Amino acid sequence: MAADRAGPTVIIVMGVAGSGKTTVGRLLADALDAAYAEGDDYHSAENVAKMENGTPLDDADRAPWLAGMAADIDRWLATGQRTVLACSALKQRYRNVLIGDRRGVVLVHLTGPESLIRERLAARKNHYMPADLLASQVAALEAPDDALTIDIGPAPCDISTGILDRLRQHRNAKTGL
Repeated sequence: MAADRAGPTVIIVMGVAGSGKTTVGRLLADALDAAYAEGDDYHSAENVAKMENGTPLDDADRAPWLAGMAADIDRWLATGQRTVLACSALKQRYRNVLIGDRRGVVLVHLTGPESLIRERLAARKNHYMPADLLASQVAALEAPDDALTIDIGPAPCDISTGILDRLRQHRNAKTGL
């Protein structure tokens, strides 16, 4: 698919663990000829160790993680570097840090049945996030009302294509095209 250079500079793909953020985010970045950033890479070693041990992170644990991503979002916006960022962004206050009043940032929320997500987590290999933490993520999730909400049932390539179509529709509605 040819890159579509119009539209947002930063696309944040959010959802609970196992919702497909990384897979869909990478496909989206490839389709847009954009950079890809993985929210997991912003966690400290201490945060990763906590999650590996089955301990949910609290807001204090997440503060530096959010600050690091927000700083990069500012840099991407300032330089016009189109980037897809995959991160959980479960609570509105986290999204306020990441998006706030920044123009050029779009939020995509991947969502689906907990049973499907649990199945995906159980099948996942070499990841620090145990399936046992899914319940805490589902409990913490504050579903956004300002996002493109996307069902995770279809194949990842179909999800990515659907997101691109929705972004184009959103852009065309704003410009009257």
